[in-house]
Amino acid sequence: MADLYMARKEYREASQLYKRLTEQDPKNAVYLNKLGISLHQQAALGPALKYYERAVKVDPGYADAQNNIGTIYYQRKKYGKAIKAYQKAIAMRNDMPILYSNLAYAYFEEKKYEQAIASFRQALALDPQLFEHNSSRNGSILQDRTVGDRGKFYFLLAKSYAEAGNLERCLIYLRKAKDEGYKQMAAIKQDPSFAAVLKDPAIQEVLAPRPEDNPQL
Repeated sequence: MADLYMARKEYREASQLYKRLTEQDPKNAVYLNKLGISLHQQAALGPALKYYERAVKVDPGYADAQNNIGTIYYQRKKYGKAIKAYQKAIAMRNDMPILYSNLAYAYFEEKKYEQAIASFRQALALDPQLFEHNSSRNGSILQDRTVGDRGKFYFLLAKSYAEAGNLERCLIYLRKAKDEGYKQMAAIKQDPSFAAVLKDPAIQEVLAPRPEDNPQL
Protein backbone atom coordinates (compact mmCIF):
# COMPACT_ATOMS: atom_id res chain seq x y z
CA MET A 1 0.00 0.00 0.00
CA ALA A 2 2.88 2.39 0.77
CA ASP A 3 4.38 1.74 -2.66
CA LEU A 4 0.97 2.40 -4.21
CA TYR A 5 0.80 5.76 -2.44
CA MET A 6 4.25 6.56 -3.82
CA ALA A 7 3.15 5.66 -7.34
CA ARG A 8 0.20 8.04 -6.91
CA LYS A 9 2.60 10.74 -5.59
CA GLU A 10 0.72 10.77 -2.29
CA TYR A 11 3.96 11.12 -0.40
CA ARG A 12 2.60 12.13 2.99
CA GLU A 13 0.43 9.02 3.18
CA ALA A 14 3.32 6.88 1.96
CA SER A 15 5.69 8.25 4.58
CA GLN A 16 3.21 7.46 7.35
CA LEU A 17 3.03 3.82 6.26
CA TYR A 18 6.79 3.48 5.73
CA LYS A 19 7.32 4.96 9.20
CA ARG A 20 5.18 2.23 10.69
CA LEU A 21 7.07 -0.42 8.74
CA THR A 22 10.44 0.88 9.97
CA GLU A 23 9.16 0.84 13.54
CA GLN A 24 8.09 -2.78 13.09
CA ASP A 25 11.32 -3.77 11.34
CA PRO A 26 14.05 -1.21 12.18
CA LYS A 27 16.77 -3.27 10.48
CA ASN A 28 15.07 -3.30 7.09
CA ALA A 29 17.23 -1.12 4.82
CA VAL A 30 14.62 -1.07 2.03
CA TYR A 31 11.95 0.37 4.34
CA LEU A 32 14.37 2.96 5.70
CA ASN A 33 15.39 4.00 2.19
CA LYS A 34 11.81 4.27 0.96
CA LEU A 35 10.83 6.30 4.01
CA GLY A 36 13.72 8.59 3.09
CA ILE A 37 12.44 8.92 -0.48
CA SER A 38 8.89 9.69 0.64
CA LEU A 39 10.24 12.48 2.87
CA HIS A 40 12.63 13.62 0.14
CA GLN A 41 9.68 14.07 -2.20
CA GLN A 42 8.09 16.34 0.42
CA ALA A 43 11.28 18.46 0.43
CA ALA A 44 12.13 17.28 3.95
CA LEU A 45 15.79 16.83 3.02
CA GLY A 46 17.19 16.66 6.55
CA PRO A 47 14.94 13.80 7.75
CA ALA A 48 15.34 12.05 4.37
CA LEU A 49 19.13 12.12 4.72
CA LYS A 50 18.85 10.64 8.20
CA TYR A 51 16.91 7.63 6.91
CA TYR A 52 19.21 7.11 3.93
CA GLU A 53 22.17 7.06 6.30
CA ARG A 54 20.39 4.62 8.58
CA ALA A 55 19.70 2.37 5.58
CA VAL A 56 23.38 2.31 4.64
CA LYS A 57 24.35 1.63 8.27
CA VAL A 58 21.98 -1.35 8.33
CA ASP A 59 23.19 -2.57 4.92
CA PRO A 60 26.68 -1.21 4.10
CA GLY A 61 26.42 -2.44 0.52
CA TYR A 62 23.09 -0.79 -0.28
CA ALA A 63 24.04 1.37 -3.27
CA ASP A 64 20.53 2.77 -3.80
CA ALA A 65 20.48 4.50 -0.41
CA GLN A 66 24.09 5.65 -0.80
CA ASN A 67 23.16 7.20 -4.15
CA ASN A 68 20.21 8.98 -2.54
CA ILE A 69 22.57 10.52 0.02
CA GLY A 70 24.45 11.97 -2.96
CA THR A 71 21.21 13.34 -4.40
CA ILE A 72 20.53 15.21 -1.16
CA TYR A 73 23.92 16.90 -1.38
CA TYR A 74 23.41 17.60 -5.09
CA GLN A 75 20.14 19.38 -4.40
CA ARG A 76 21.85 21.38 -1.65
CA LYS A 77 24.51 22.34 -4.24
CA LYS A 78 27.22 20.66 -2.17
CA TYR A 79 28.66 19.03 -5.25
CA GLY A 80 31.93 17.87 -3.70
CA LYS A 81 30.02 15.86 -1.08
CA ALA A 82 27.67 14.58 -3.77
CA ILE A 83 30.65 13.32 -5.80
CA LYS A 84 32.04 11.44 -2.80
CA ALA A 85 28.65 9.90 -2.06
CA TYR A 86 28.16 8.76 -5.66
CA GLN A 87 31.69 7.33 -5.75
CA LYS A 88 30.88 5.30 -2.64
CA ALA A 89 27.72 4.02 -4.32
CA ILE A 90 29.72 2.96 -7.38
CA ALA A 91 32.19 1.15 -5.13
CA MET A 92 29.20 -0.84 -3.84
CA ARG A 93 27.68 -1.49 -7.31
CA ASN A 94 29.64 -0.72 -10.45
CA ASP A 95 27.02 -2.08 -12.85
CA MET A 96 24.34 0.61 -12.40
CA PRO A 97 24.35 3.30 -15.14
CA ILE A 98 22.32 5.73 -13.04
CA LEU A 99 25.18 6.00 -10.54
CA TYR A 100 27.67 7.05 -13.22
CA SER A 101 25.08 9.44 -14.65
CA ASN A 102 24.51 11.11 -11.27
CA LEU A 103 28.27 11.32 -10.73
CA ALA A 104 28.62 12.97 -14.13
CA TYR A 105 26.03 15.62 -13.26
CA ALA A 106 27.86 16.43 -10.03
CA TYR A 107 31.20 16.68 -11.87
CA PHE A 108 29.55 18.94 -14.42
CA GLU A 109 28.28 21.35 -11.77
CA GLU A 110 31.77 21.36 -10.23
CA LYS A 111 33.03 22.36 -13.72
CA LYS A 112 35.14 19.20 -13.86
CA TYR A 113 34.17 18.58 -17.46
CA GLU A 114 36.66 15.85 -18.37
CA GLN A 115 35.57 13.78 -15.38
CA ALA A 116 31.96 14.44 -16.33
CA ILE A 117 32.54 13.17 -19.86
CA ALA A 118 34.31 10.06 -18.55
CA SER A 119 31.39 9.32 -16.23
CA PHE A 120 28.83 9.92 -18.99
CA ARG A 121 30.82 7.53 -21.18
CA GLN A 122 30.67 4.82 -18.51
CA ALA A 123 26.94 5.38 -18.04
CA LEU A 124 26.29 5.11 -21.78
CA ALA A 125 28.41 1.98 -22.07
CA LEU A 126 26.05 0.33 -19.58
CA ASP A 127 22.86 1.82 -21.05
CA PRO A 128 23.10 3.62 -24.44
CA GLN A 129 19.58 5.04 -24.00
CA LEU A 130 20.03 6.18 -20.40
CA PHE A 131 19.24 9.82 -21.10
CA GLU A 132 16.05 8.96 -22.96
CA HIS A 133 14.29 7.56 -19.90
CA ASN A 134 14.28 7.64 -16.12
CA SER A 135 15.89 4.87 -14.09
CA SER A 136 13.99 4.19 -10.91
CA ARG A 137 14.74 0.59 -9.84
CA ASN A 138 11.21 0.27 -8.47
CA GLY A 139 11.32 3.66 -6.81
CA SER A 140 14.34 2.95 -4.64
CA ILE A 141 16.86 5.27 -6.29
CA LEU A 142 16.72 8.94 -7.22
CA GLN A 143 18.11 11.19 -9.94
CA ASP A 144 18.43 14.94 -10.20
CA ARG A 145 18.99 16.10 -13.77
CA THR A 146 18.85 19.83 -13.15
CA VAL A 147 21.90 21.71 -14.44
CA GLY A 148 22.88 25.36 -14.63
CA ASP A 149 24.47 25.63 -18.10
CA ARG A 150 22.18 23.52 -20.25
CA GLY A 151 23.89 24.47 -23.51
CA LYS A 152 27.26 23.17 -22.38
CA PHE A 153 25.61 20.17 -20.75
CA TYR A 154 23.91 19.15 -24.01
CA PHE A 155 27.19 19.68 -25.85
CA LEU A 156 28.98 17.28 -23.48
CA LEU A 157 26.25 14.71 -24.00
CA ALA A 158 26.63 15.09 -27.78
CA LYS A 159 30.36 14.59 -27.37
CA SER A 160 29.82 11.43 -25.33
CA TYR A 161 27.47 10.02 -27.96
CA ALA A 162 29.93 10.94 -30.74
CA GLU A 163 32.66 9.02 -28.95
CA ALA A 164 30.27 6.07 -28.64
CA GLY A 165 29.57 6.20 -32.39
CA ASN A 166 25.90 7.07 -31.91
CA LEU A 167 25.27 9.66 -34.61
CA GLU A 168 21.51 9.89 -34.04
CA ARG A 169 21.76 10.93 -30.39
CA CYS A 170 24.86 13.03 -31.04
CA LEU A 171 22.70 15.06 -33.44
CA ILE A 172 19.83 15.35 -30.97
CA TYR A 173 22.04 16.86 -28.29
CA LEU A 174 24.03 19.06 -30.65
CA ARG A 175 20.74 20.59 -31.78
CA LYS A 176 19.69 21.05 -28.17
CA ALA A 177 23.04 22.72 -27.39
CA LYS A 178 22.60 25.08 -30.33
CA ASP A 179 19.02 25.88 -29.34
CA GLU A 180 20.25 26.73 -25.83
CA GLY A 181 22.69 29.22 -27.32
CA TYR A 182 25.93 27.30 -26.86
CA LYS A 183 28.60 29.59 -28.31
CA GLN A 184 31.43 27.17 -29.12
CA MET A 185 29.81 24.96 -31.75
CA ALA A 186 32.56 25.73 -34.27
CA ALA A 187 35.14 24.15 -31.98
CA ILE A 188 33.68 20.77 -32.92
CA LYS A 189 35.68 20.87 -36.16
CA GLN A 190 38.93 20.63 -34.21
CA ASP A 191 37.67 18.22 -31.57
CA PRO A 192 38.87 14.65 -32.25
CA SER A 193 35.85 13.25 -30.40
CA PHE A 194 33.65 14.35 -33.34
CA ALA A 195 36.03 13.21 -36.10
CA ALA A 196 33.98 10.15 -37.03
CA VAL A 197 30.73 12.11 -37.46
CA LEU A 198 31.98 15.47 -38.66
CA LYS A 199 31.45 14.85 -42.40
CA ASP A 200 27.86 13.77 -41.98
CA PRO A 201 25.53 16.24 -43.78
CA ALA A 202 23.23 16.49 -40.76
CA ILE A 203 26.17 17.45 -38.53
CA GLN A 204 27.26 20.03 -41.11
CA GLU A 205 23.75 21.45 -41.13
CA VAL A 206 23.77 21.84 -37.33
CA LEU A 207 27.14 23.60 -37.50
CA ALA A 208 26.01 26.03 -40.20
CA PRO A 209 25.33 29.49 -38.74
CA ARG A 210 21.71 30.60 -38.65
CA PRO A 211 20.73 33.95 -40.21
CA GLU A 212 19.91 35.37 -36.78
CA ASP A 213 23.48 34.57 -35.70
CA ASN A 214 24.77 36.97 -38.36
CA PRO A 215 22.59 40.08 -38.12
CA GLN A 216 24.80 41.99 -40.58
CA LEU A 217 23.99 39.56 -43.40
